[in-house]
Amino acid sequence: MIRRLAAAIPVLLAVLTLAFLAMRLVPGDPVETMLAAGPPPTPEQEQALRHQLGLDRPVVEQYLDFLADAAHGDFGRSVRTGEPVGDVIAAVAPASVELAVAALVLALVFGVGIALLGRATRLRWLRAVCEGVPVVAMSTPGYWVALVLIEVFSFRLPLFPASGDHGFAALVLPAITVALPAIGVFAQVLGAGLAAVDAEAFVLTARAKGAGRWRVLLRHALRNASIPTITLVGTTVGNLLAAAVVAETVFARPGLGRVTLTAVTTHDLPVLQGVVALLGLLYVVVNLLVDVCYVLVDPRVTADRIRG
Repeated sequence: MIRRLAAAIPVLLAVLTLAFLAMRLVPGDPVETMLAAGPPPTPEQEQALRHQLGLDRPVVEQYLDFLADAAHGDFGRSVRTGEPVGDVIAAVAPASVELAVAALVLALVFGVGIALLGRATRLRWLRAVCEGVPVVAMSTPGYWVALVLIEVFSFRLPLFPASGDHGFAALVLPAITVALPAIGVFAQVLGAGLAAVDAEAFVLTARAKGAGRWRVLLRHALRNASIPTITLVGTTVGNLLAAAVVAETVFARPGLGRVTLTAVTTHDLPVLQGVVALLGLLYVVVNLLVDVCYVLVDPRVTADRIRG
């Protein structure tokens, strides 16, 4: 585990470096790009923004200062609102995390459930459904799913609100929209894992002792087949946050997705830097938690041996 923590440091450094370079790699003058959304700026305004962003200093000095400030969570101020970037992100990050966690729970529950049902059932048509649902879930565009859910469950059957973020009901439709592709991925990967261990000695022994299908799956096959699925959780969290951009836009929910979209359209590069850094940190933390889950699922696996 210590080795994994040490390996996370270069990853975070690379993410912060990417965030730093984002402003410098924008075609043209980044100051002019950021001020282009408003009225024509005066030379004094351009110089003031250049000084605020530290662009009037040597690049190496800018980079070192950026890393030092980032270590304290300071990414400067939003060009659009003048607020500290940390405050802008902190105001919406909990909503995005709430949506991502809800979607991940849905994805795991239904993905695992579909995979288990597909392996346990003796009905051919039900097995075909369990094999077909993941394909449909992964190939259906998120924005289309969101619009269909709004039409059916907000307008025709007024069960859930079509927009907003107040209460549990407002979370249901966005979470389904974000979770749907992950449900397909988890169901397919776990289903393949269960099929792979189906002929293993411990499964055959359990069946020979008279254990039923569900008992064999839940007590013997699931733990051994779940390692690839656990691996996917780390990358899936990133995909869920990306899918949240669509969901937060369609359902008019505040969150990192809408903040990022607004920052892109208004050329608010300091906010983009902060979002990139936060997502990189979340990726590292989630993958460390995945390593812990490996050990919990199979104590024979040590964190130092995971993925080399």
